[in-house]
Amino acid sequence: MLLHAVGDSWRSFEPLMARLPQTLHVLAPSQRGHGTAGRPAQGYRPADLAADLAAFLDELGIERALLVGASSAGFTLRRFAAAQPARVGGLVFLGSPGQLAGRPAAAAIRDWADGLTDPLDPQELRGLVDSLVSRPLPPRFAELMVRESLRVSAAVWRETVHGLLDEPPPGGLEHVTAPVLVVWGDQDRVLPRSDQERLAAAFPHATLLVHEGSGHVVHWDDPARTATDLAAFAATCATRP
Repeated sequence: MLLHAVGDSWRSFEPLMARLPQTLHVLAPSQRGHGTAGRPAQGYRPADLAADLAAFLDELGIERALLVGASSAGFTLRRFAAAQPARVGGLVFLGSPGQLAGRPAAAAIRDWADGLTDPLDPQELRGLVDSLVSRPLPPRFAELMVRESLRVSAAVWRETVHGLLDEPPPGGLEHVTAPVLVVWGDQDRVLPRSDQERLAAAFPHATLLVHEGSGHVVHWDDPARTATDLAAFAATCATRP
């Protein structure tokens, strides 16, 4: 199950999904307020999105899944895993912050989100997309990501960012016995390695995997390597009782 970050949609995983083996059953929904999904006025905090994830799995009759979260979606995964650890077959965090609240950049992130108004500025969002990678994106894919970001209203951006900054981290992660993979690009200008080490340390069975030369969004910078790592991790999870 692939969960995208704030401002994206399921389509942010297209380069990755094209490289995953067909033996994997891959799901990548657009979360509320994003893509062509519904846009309720409220419900954009990690706990709300974790409830959406549980409802989605229930609707499809999926009792247990390998969950992959990109960037901010990692907060959703942690909330879900802490509440329902038995449903977690494995966790993968792709450039996901271990902590945002209290960091020096938190105030700037909040101010940026609070200053957004509709319609959003395409040039500003293009600059944001380009800043998340260390290698130039294919032009058509970069334009697609800007268009998907423009689908997200200023209110959804704002409510989601507030939820990420205000909601305390969940307790109980020490009870998540499933394997955990933390993937971080060493050219990430958003997250330091120390943050990723703390995230890995929150789980009993976690591994930090460094992608040399990749930026914040590792599955955009190097979708082929990310797909290989995910497939190998999925195979490891499948062998566990």
